[in-house]
Order: sequence, then structure tokens, then C-alpha cells
Amino acid sequence: MSSDRDASSRFPLHLLVWNNDYRQLEKELRGQNAEVLDPRGRTLLHLAVSLGHLESARVLLRHKADVTKENGQGWTVLHEAVSTGDPEMVYTVLQHRDYHNTSMALEGVPELLHKILEAPDFYVQMKWEFTSWVPLVSRICPNDVCRIWKSGAKLRVDITLLGFENMSWIRGRRSFIFKGGDNWAELMEVNHDDRVVTTEHFDLSQEMERLTLDLMKPKSREVERRLTSPVINTSLDTKNIAFERTKSGFWGWRTDKAEVVNGYEAKVYTVNNVSVITKIRTEHLTEEEKKRYKEDRNPLESLLGTVEHQFGAQGDLTTECATVNNPTAITPDEYFDEDFDLKDRDIGRPKELTIRTQKFKATLWMCEEFPLSLVEQVIPIIDLMARTSAHFARLRDFIKLDFPPGFPVKIGVCG
Repeated sequence: MSSDRDASSRFPLHLLVWNNDYRQLEKELRGQNAEVLDPRGRTLLHLAVSLGHLESARVLLRHKADVTKENGQGWTVLHEAVSTGDPEMVYTVLQHRDYHNTSMALEGVPELLHKILEAPDFYVQMKWEFTSWVPLVSRICPNDVCRIWKSGAKLRVDITLLGFENMSWIRGRRSFIFKGGDNWAELMEVNHDDRVVTTEHFDLSQEMERLTLDLMKPKSREVERRLTSPVINTSLDTKNIAFERTKSGFWGWRTDKAEVVNGYEAKVYTVNNVSVITKIRTEHLTEEEKKRYKEDRNPLESLLGTVEHQFGAQGDLTTECATVNNPTAITPDEYFDEDFDLKDRDIGRPKELTIRTQKFKATLWMCEEFPLSLVEQVIPIIDLMARTSAHFARLRDFIKLDFPPGFPVKIGVCG
């Protein structure tokens, strides 16, 4: 096992965070890399937040530690802040997260608008839908028609699917109209259902100058909402996804399948091992809040083929030398020694974790002669939309997979 001196020499900044020696941390941080991972996959900021050390977390955030980074288990800094149950920690992390996201969005818009301007003009209609062999599930399976018009630096995107909450899809008719130049952009959102138009005009250089941390102060109700709701992390598992040519014909006479879609010949591929993983943590909730969450779950969820696993508190709780955020009294020697097996012990509040896995099978129709380029023309628009829409962010994650050659003229997903 390593000694405390070894930990100090190999992870000196992490050890300062462990001891919440934030004054010395402030001195030592200058010119140092704040994103170095410890043996358990945590950055300095993740370690500070998981241990509930608010003072160290503030020092790290002042030194521009990455507030969006995930730890080795796929949780963000904000996820871990909520888990502590500390409103001040959540407020601080949320404020810096929102400031970072807004800054990145403003900085990235000119480049995206330039890519869109350089691309040839076009119109495209994309329809995608999930299907299920369970009749009762069909009404909650998503489908969307997305229409895109692009002309010069002007862009219009029409959608019919707005989001997903509590196993229910939120539908509505919206149009987003973009106009942009070198340093300005205008966004119009047209709500066709309520007949309301919202217009925002941005002078990008002035917006960046006006953007300050103080402008990003979270409202108290937003902090309260997070502390009284489960921490939910939904991701597309792409590790084992495989694309295979679909075959047609009989045994001995089987050939690669091709079909005509809207006048374009497309090669048909089967996509295997598509999984959506939802992780839900509730250790920060009261018993009443946990009960309310369970009652709010959609009763049709069990019909979707979701596999659910639940995990309780890790390890045996220890009273001697233990703290709220180190309940099994892990020592620095144990934590910073990569050869030491912590088994199911960890720092932070004991996790109450539910993991739901839903497997899908997808079919792709890829046309190599399609007049649009997925990378050059469509993905920049999806990137732009993803900055304000979680629905488009998930769509972006899917279409940025390493697809076979061509344009996906049709996508079918069966759950």
C-alpha cells in the first residue's frame, strides 16, 4: 500500500482537496493542470464536490476547473453536487455550469453559421419513428417529422416532437428561423399551437462582453427542484454497436439487400446492440420524495422491455472516523493507491442507484448517391439546434455514430 508521502508526491493537489486545505490549494494551483484524474477517475473538482468540500470547490471553479467533465462512472459535477444535498454546493456548481454552457454556445455560433453559409442551399424532410410489437406501447413511441430549409445564411427548421419526460413524449408544432452574419444572429421561435412568435437578436461580440458570472445566478426554485428530484443520466451506449448488411433471399441464394426510398437506391443495414441506459439516483431525497417519484412513473414503462437493476448503499457504514461524504471512512492511503481494492466502498453519499437498460434494433437505409452531405450540410444544423434542444442533442449523438458510407435516407428503430 502507498504511504501518505506517496500520495502527496503523486497527487499533491488531490491530497490538498481531500484535506480541504483550500488556502494552500489556492497557492499551488497556479500554472497546474486542474483536470488530472486520480486513481478513482476523479478530477480535483469532482473530488471536492463528492467530499462536500465547498471551499475547495469554489477555489477550483475560480481557477476555471472544467465543470462539465464526467467522472469515471459517467456522472457530471452537477450530478454529484445534487447528491450531497447541499443547496449552496448545488447553487455554486449550477451557476458555473450555466456560465460555461452559455459562453461555449456564444463562441460556437459564428463558426456554425459560417459552415451553414458555405454549404449549398437545400430543402430536406426527415422522418424517423420507433415501433413496437406491443400494441399498447405504440402511442408512447416517438415519431417526428423534421423539415429543414436552408438558403444562404438563413435557416428554418420545423419539428413536431419537443422532448421526453416521465416516459411520455411532448409533442407540438414549432418552427425555428435563424438569420446570421459575422457577429450577429437572430432567432425566431414560432409556436404554431399557441400562435406565438418569440424573437431574439444577438450581437455576439457584445453578448460575450456582457456575459458575467453574476448574470448566471440560479433561481432558488431551480436549486430546490434539483434537490427534490432524482438525478437522472440517460445515455446511448455505443460501445458494442455493430452495422451489418441486411441479407435478402433464401439460404444459398442470399444477397446484400437494397431498396428504393423516395426514388433513391439505398443499401440496407441492420444495427445491432443499440442500448439506451438510464441511471437514476435518489440518495439525496426524503422518503416522501422517493414515494412521490415512484408514483409518478408511467405504468406502461414495464411494457417497453426495460431491464431494471437496483443498488443500495455501498460497503458497511463505519462510525469511527466517518463523515457524511465518506461514510465508510476510506483513508487517503487507500483511496490514492490504485492497487488497493476498495471493493464496493466509495466516497460521497452512499448511492441509491437504479439502472434501466432498454435495447433496440435499428435498420438504416444508406444512399451513397444522395445529393446532400450528412457531415457538411446536415450535422452543422443539428449542432446549432442541439444548443437549445435536448431532443436534437440526442439526435446528434445518434447521427454522429460511425455510419456506413452515404446518407441515411431512412432510419427505423424497433423497441
